[in-house]
Amino acid sequence: MDISYIINELGEEREDYFRAIAPPIIQTSNFAFKKVDDLRKSFEDEYSTWLYSRGLNPTVEILRKKLAALDGAEDCLVFNSGAAAIFAAVLANIKSGDHIVSVKSPYTWAQRMFEVILPRFNVTVTYVDGCSTENFALAIQPTTKVIYLESPNSWFFELQDLSAIALLAKQHNIITICDNSYCTPIYQQPIAFGIDLVLQSGTKYIAGHSDTVAGVLCGKRQMIERIFNSEYMNIGSGIQPFNAWLLIRGLRTLPVRLERITRSTYEIVGFLKAHPRVEKVLFPMDPSFPQYELAQKQMTGACGLVTIFLKAESAQTIELFCESLKHILMAVSWGGHESLILPKCAGMKPENFDPKNQDHRSLRLYIGLEEPAYLIADLLGAFESIASLS
Repeated sequence: MDISYIINELGEEREDYFRAIAPPIIQTSNFAFKKVDDLRKSFEDEYSTWLYSRGLNPTVEILRKKLAALDGAEDCLVFNSGAAAIFAAVLANIKSGDHIVSVKSPYTWAQRMFEVILPRFNVTVTYVDGCSTENFALAIQPTTKVIYLESPNSWFFELQDLSAIALLAKQHNIITICDNSYCTPIYQQPIAFGIDLVLQSGTKYIAGHSDTVAGVLCGKRQMIERIFNSEYMNIGSGIQPFNAWLLIRGLRTLPVRLERITRSTYEIVGFLKAHPRVEKVLFPMDPSFPQYELAQKQMTGACGLVTIFLKAESAQTIELFCESLKHILMAVSWGGHESLILPKCAGMKPENFDPKNQDHRSLRLYIGLEEPAYLIADLLGAFESIASLS
């Protein structure tokens, strides 16, 4: 299916809403029925009709169709956050006594679920270095029901061999779930490699304007319908119509935004690699990246996330660097119009900073839609502010 058709036309029945080019926001909680039998049928199968907007809604339906098509999936659910999508995807495929194999250091709220919530229900998790498929094979137990992946990871960008892990999982009747937030469906489609469920933070590139929060979960219709009728409806974590409309708006410009961001990122990566205060740069599509060949195999591109390791003997040096930036904002997340920086040391007490630990000196940089020269000038100013510091 052509991406231009998906983004601009799929799911949009303009004759049904006054030939408006932009679809309406159906801002209703409830839907009315004229016949009792129609209401009865809706109770029996809420997945196929409009009954109550905690479930399905016409504005959300347009978005679901587009996102499923972009992922090459049969169906899609949209949540009010990426964390909600993760929770529903995992919870739908485990029971008490089950086991999960996960990549090490997953997204914060995935890890919190694995370590705080699931142990209450006798569900255990084994973390592995996902760079080796053999590590997954060795970690599988008779009770393993889910393999949880992030490819690439959102900080150091470790990749997993999606085809190999999907094949391994199918041999053991294990469900695979992959967080695809880094790439979006534009640059990677895990379902095409055999992954069962693919999720992403719609907050980021899909929305694209840093003005809404959302999560996306795609897979086979049977699986998605099962999740809808249980976890999705019970938790009440579906996206609201207005936020769905914002994501539809974001989709209109997704390819051109990613193209611009990617082009700028390559230019800024080149600048950072040449700067004497930068020890190392991580970017999946740079030939120096440890898993460059796998990135080339699985991904058609990369976006704006780059991690740099600053040469610094103290947390204060890194803090001064970040605080000296005038245009690149210090914040979490990514994917919007604005460039951002996030120092790893912000997540620890200053006295625990160890300059010999490379991770402590890492900063995640997100390249937004600003002109590359504008951002490079800002980075140069920050580098000058720490020039006299070791």
